[in-house]
Amino acid sequence: MNIAAAKRQIKDTVEAYLKKDDAGMYVIEPVHQRPVFMVGAPGIGKTAIMEQVAQELGIGIVSYSMTHHTRQSALGLPRIEQREFEGRSYEATEYTMSEIVSAVYDYIKASGMREGILFLDEINCVSETLYPSMLQFLQYKTFGKHKVPDDWIIVCAGNPPEYNRSVHEFDIVTLDRMRQIDVEPDFAVWKAYASAKGVHPAVTTFLDAKRDCFYKVESRPGGGKSFVTARGWEDLAQIIALYEQMGKAVDRDLIAQYLRDDDIADQFSVYYALFQKYRSDYQVGRILDGNPDDEVYTRARRAEFDERVALMGLLLDALAGECSKAMDLEGVVVEVRDLLREFKVELGEGAGLEDTLIPRLAEREADLARVVEANTMSAAGIRHQRLVIAKVRSLIGACTLERATAGPDAFELLKRLYKEDVDKIAPLVEDADAKMSNAFQFVADVFDSREMLIFLAEITTRQTTTQFISHYGNEAFYQYNDQLQVDASRSKLEERIGQLEGFEESTGAYAATHSVTDGFSAGMRSSGGNAYGSAVAQPQASNDLLGGAGTRADAPAEPKPAKAGPVFNAAELSAYYNGREFEWGFDSLCRMTLDNVSLKGKKVLDVQCRRGKGVYKLSARVVEANTMS
Repeated sequence: MNIAAAKRQIKDTVEAYLKKDDAGMYVIEPVHQRPVFMVGAPGIGKTAIMEQVAQELGIGIVSYSMTHHTRQSALGLPRIEQREFEGRSYEATEYTMSEIVSAVYDYIKASGMREGILFLDEINCVSETLYPSMLQFLQYKTFGKHKVPDDWIIVCAGNPPEYNRSVHEFDIVTLDRMRQIDVEPDFAVWKAYASAKGVHPAVTTFLDAKRDCFYKVESRPGGGKSFVTARGWEDLAQIIALYEQMGKAVDRDLIAQYLRDDDIADQFSVYYALFQKYRSDYQVGRILDGNPDDEVYTRARRAEFDERVALMGLLLDALAGECSKAMDLEGVVVEVRDLLREFKVELGEGAGLEDTLIPRLAEREADLARVVEANTMSAAGIRHQRLVIAKVRSLIGACTLERATAGPDAFELLKRLYKEDVDKIAPLVEDADAKMSNAFQFVADVFDSREMLIFLAEITTRQTTTQFISHYGNEAFYQYNDQLQVDASRSKLEERIGQLEGFEESTGAYAATHSVTDGFSAGMRSSGGNAYGSAVAQPQASNDLLGGAGTRADAPAEPKPAKAGPVFNAAELSAYYNGREFEWGFDSLCRMTLDNVSLKGKKVLDVQCRRGKGVYKLSARVVEANTMS
């Protein structure tokens, strides 16, 4: 199976092993919880998926490489203890705690996490002296007399013998105590991961054209191995991106340090030089600004398919950076807003920053330090939290400089500084939205539908661009997505919406009962109204967010007065809505008042809307308050 399927298997296994019944007993007893044993070539992501599983499940992880462990380090060192048996004193041998088991308890003490994964890498490379002890460990989670906590699940990994000369093949008795998963390299799975993570476009576009270069391990005629792995490609992409930021040259010598196959290193070196020429010749910045030269149009139209793919990679990489600026800033602003709101009342009553915000910031820093130590947060999450902490520190510093460190003066200054940050969001959103629209226009003008299909697919697989579109919308994306019918269910949904709108017009229920309130997370709301809404979301006057008059997703504004319309027929409405299922899209906020007598206890439609495009889902049952829950 591929690495994504292996991750799913391991995640499901960990959840199943940690499942308890009503009496607090494990549904599968620990003695029957077979450790998972991943076997796969080096560099395909076995260790990486273990960290991802732990982060997604919110549990701890302790990783150990078994290659250096001996019987003494794994089982513990012997020591002499005095014992008394039947009235006589004896000297008996005891063992210190295993280094591995001790590491688990140290982790629990440091992180406070009592559930986790003990990941033992290269377990089939254990020393000859330790091998006999593995049977007891794999079945009973015990080294000597010291046991791994029951709340910790054991997962092992190893390489096949052809990749590692130190491998000892397990016998049937050992394998019968494990669940073996054989993992194979899969470019399609890695490409999805690379797109979401933002791996350098030179690497992804090269491998799109030359997939046989993705993973290769061969014996050299003169001895030794030539190899290229997924880990090598990802690490190479990171160093290329960093070298470009620092203005350093990326040459064949650097590439060969990561790609240990001369032929593939030569091919990528030539391609990267060509890729850099594309970046210079096509003037990607001017394309996104909407004013490329005529020569760029002409060259793009005449370009071969590989060159077109490279150009789209450049466009997508630049768009991801622009979208990230807006999303990152809003994410920080939202957390800062929530943090400041905690102390609005106290500051209003005269409290100082040293009694409110500063201690809370210290707690946040301590929490982040524990999370980093426990390795239970992704690098992106850690970066976000550090940006929030840095922003709050800058606010405190500004208050200190202005000598407004207590009472209403401090709060008013914090609110003004917060408003300045909020005002920076709209220009970033508008700029990213315009550049995305210009990119779509360029692709439509110079390429065929095949390239547009690739461009749309790549935009939807990249986490940053997908989040931007789902949060702020983009007219060009909707337009070209519809034209190419990339998502067949979208047309189906529009047909259902049309049927529903026709029914509502006939009963007058929609006009009489609907009101819409916007609920964007940092004070963003849409304006205008065509088939897809306005060109870009705009920020509200968010200086009221700290003053208590702002609108939040979890605290919607009061509904607008209902428009006049005929009274609807409750029985007819109930019969129409009951049991219908509709798809559900972007999460905005909308409320519909219904007749409680006929609809109480029945499932009805929750009508929701973002940017003027109606989407529907089956809601919870009608509650006592005559409103949708």
